[in-house]
Amino acid sequence: MSKLSHGRLGHPRTCDQITVQADQLATHLKDADLSTPVPSCPGWTVNQLVRHLGHGYRWAETTIRTRAAAPPPDTEMRDLSAYAGEDPAVLAPWLRESAAGLTDALRAAGPGAPVWTPVPGETSGFFARRFAHESLVHRADAALALGIDFTVLDEAVAVDAVDEWMELGTHPLQLQFFPEKRELLGGEHPALPGDGRRPRGRGGLAGRPQGRRARLAPHGRRARRARRHRQRPPHRTDPDPLPPPPARHPATEVTGDAALLAFWLDRNGFG
Repeated sequence: MSKLSHGRLGHPRTCDQITVQADQLATHLKDADLSTPVPSCPGWTVNQLVRHLGHGYRWAETTIRTRAAAPPPDTEMRDLSAYAGEDPAVLAPWLRESAAGLTDALRAAGPGAPVWTPVPGETSGFFARRFAHESLVHRADAALALGIDFTVLDEAVAVDAVDEWMELGTHPLQLQFFPEKRELLGGEHPALPGDGRRPRGRGGLAGRPQGRRARLAPHGRRARRARRHRQRPPHRTDPDPLPPPPARHPATEVTGDAALLAFWLDRNGFG
């Protein structure tokens, strides 16, 4: 079975992102109406979104601390029907505490501790990367619902989130459950700014065989200029469950084979 990457950030920095993103999400909750529906998570309110994420932290912490050989019960993060009318002043500290517990467990374990993971054959580092980006994405969901500006200040974090999305979306297990994704294995893939590798071809979309791993690639001269000036990724304005590739943002210019990009996006949803 294909092994997943633990990302480009390194384990300590990845762990940090869990608490960084949770803290920012907790800040969004101040004076917020937690009954607000979350358009990118149909059927959930902001209250339920926060409880889902916080219970996810606690579930993963239990998995790591006990070196679980099988998944612990996850009912609390799945059944959210009881969560309504809670006080943001209570919920925000609970979320921060939940994130801190998971982060402490992951730091103590390191990235290579043997533990059950949803993708067989992985280690504790899987949970660090997964919950770092789960936190970022759900912060975006909450910001979208509450009308709060959403920005990812660290370009490397945004790129790694999309990189993980691409890896998970084309993992062999995904190909078993979603046979249409096998069409993504032809070797052509979208190119995104912010990655240090040079694409084969001319900007826009790069054709480079990558086996079962979809990689990000830089976007020619414009990407090099963006890296020099450390431009921030665009604000998230769409309701997708993960930060979108730049071509999904209306302010982004698409060059190269737009049909290939549309083909890839259509077959690589997440979740």
